[in-house]
Amino acid sequence: MTNEPVEAAPGPLTAAEALARVTSALPGGGEARPGQVAMAEAVEEALVEHRHLIVQAGTGTGKSLAYLVPAAQLGRPVVVATATKSLQEQLANRDAPLVAEALGGVVVAILKGRSNYLCRQKTAELADGGIQAPLDLDGRPTAGRDGGLVSQVRSLMKWESTTATGDMAELGADISPQAWSMVSVGTNDCPGATKCPEGGRCFTEMARAGAREADVIVTNLHLLGAHLASDGQVLPEHDAVIIDEAHALEEVMTQCLGIELTPGRIRALATEVRGLGVESLVLPAGDLAATADGLAEVLEATSESEQIDLDEAGDLAIVLSQIDVASRKVLGAIQSLEEDADAAAIRAVSSATRLVEDVSRLSSPEVGEVLWSGGSRRARSLTLSPLAVGPALASTLFGQSSVILTSATIPLGLGARLGLDPAEAGVLDVGSPFDFRSQSLLYVPEDIGDRRSDGAEERIADEIASLINAAGGRTLALFTSYRAMNAIADMVADQIPHPILIQGQASADALIEQFRIAEDSCLFATLGMWQGLDVPGRSLSLVTIDRLPFGRPDDPLLEARREAAGDSAFMAVDVPRATTMLAQGVGRLIRTANDSGVVAVMDDRLATKRYRTVMLDALPPMKRTRTKAEVLSFLERIRDSADDPD
Repeated sequence: MTNEPVEAAPGPLTAAEALARVTSALPGGGEARPGQVAMAEAVEEALVEHRHLIVQAGTGTGKSLAYLVPAAQLGRPVVVATATKSLQEQLANRDAPLVAEALGGVVVAILKGRSNYLCRQKTAELADGGIQAPLDLDGRPTAGRDGGLVSQVRSLMKWESTTATGDMAELGADISPQAWSMVSVGTNDCPGATKCPEGGRCFTEMARAGAREADVIVTNLHLLGAHLASDGQVLPEHDAVIIDEAHALEEVMTQCLGIELTPGRIRALATEVRGLGVESLVLPAGDLAATADGLAEVLEATSESEQIDLDEAGDLAIVLSQIDVASRKVLGAIQSLEEDADAAAIRAVSSATRLVEDVSRLSSPEVGEVLWSGGSRRARSLTLSPLAVGPALASTLFGQSSVILTSATIPLGLGARLGLDPAEAGVLDVGSPFDFRSQSLLYVPEDIGDRRSDGAEERIADEIASLINAAGGRTLALFTSYRAMNAIADMVADQIPHPILIQGQASADALIEQFRIAEDSCLFATLGMWQGLDVPGRSLSLVTIDRLPFGRPDDPLLEARREAAGDSAFMAVDVPRATTMLAQGVGRLIRTANDSGVVAVMDDRLATKRYRTVMLDALPPMKRTRTKAEVLSFLERIRDSADDPD
């Protein structure tokens, strides 16, 4: 035996080395981003040491690769959850495959909620019983008058034989919610694979099986919330959770950890029961449907958003008791079918069981829960929400996994509100690689005055129109309400030669694509497009915001949180929420190092109120101005450069 040195086997790549390998595979070989490297190293350290980490990563950091690379190398399953569909699709279709191919040996799975997948059992029942029967039960028009819906369902049934995943996202073309509901099931009415005749071929179960074998599981915050609410019954076992768009986590968890009851949900169960075709179920189904009408009547008597005290709302307490009795009768009647129960009956049992459980909770709110009415006048709902999500998340999310929270904007005090002990979490801000001071202006007009004063909307419309003309179109106009959006759009349309796309005219995806293609167009939108929208390049050089996005004074959930916060409510509840929304809206402007433009906030409070400092500190370090001539000149230079790139 000799004592000659033996060459050491190559060890695993560090996060920085692995990231360099991945980015080198990008078109053009990628670019050096110190913030991205710093984030990747911090995420790697937190995952390896089983610690929590909060990372604020400004636009342009490339944060998705910064967390996907260390997640892929961990050697233990990691869940990545996003708030928006667009980011989930980006991770699933672009970023995660890039990481897997560059590093090799990495298995990535995409997992969505059950209602996103076609249900083979539902299509089998439609094939046996015909499409029109469930339409008739649901009170829909006859096939001749509703041929479009029937045609869509038939197309979906044909698609079943060619799709490998059953994922609705594969379809591309718009499918009506009614058509999709006829071939899919939700969590409430699925009995599970072991009780379903098609359980062995279930698309959802296939997706879950794939996720159990994956190193990285890409999902969404709502499915993560369902997992936490069900005591860990939805997602496969995992070692860590990475939450992108973490600024939305509190709101999404409030929805997922609460309960919502609508008259439509009750009617749907009654229709489901009548569809079983069993004579003994006719009367219980009819009684249940009648309680839906009673709930609708009581909710219509409340405001569209109103906090409810059951001790004072006698009519609602009576209706909930009636729903409880009727749903228990329906459940007992279906269960009495015993051996004759088919898959549809088993689904009805699942739906009725969940309804009984939810009505019981709604009837007895606990301390720390808020009961309120919501929805629109045509679609009212009764909702039970936790006043704070921190206590639940402390024991479920943070108590069971190491968690990485990241976003371009981390709201003040987010960790504490989520139940994360500050002493147990690292905090990192890697900034943004963009030169915001030279690329952008933040403008608050001097002449708008009080947003609530007479003529304010006319002044805002005039201001927006003059800015749009200077920009040559290329404008995303964001509003805090549909009413303001439509009113100001009408006034602006008379003053500009550029096309205006208005939210609601078509699907959001279709409008964004039109806006991206037609460079002189303007997109007018509400809160739904304040985040997630990504239109880099010449199509967008102006973002206008009609007012600071404070929550409504009568929002029942915010009202309850204000009451709990006491004298500090405005700074503890309202300012952090509005600041986060404002930062998200401002973040639509600069998406690449070559973008430039103006954000115009039509609300004097951003320049005059004491809390403006908190808000401005959360925004990118843009140059600020109140001088309109400076803004017009800046926009005109951008417009002329875009029109004559040579």
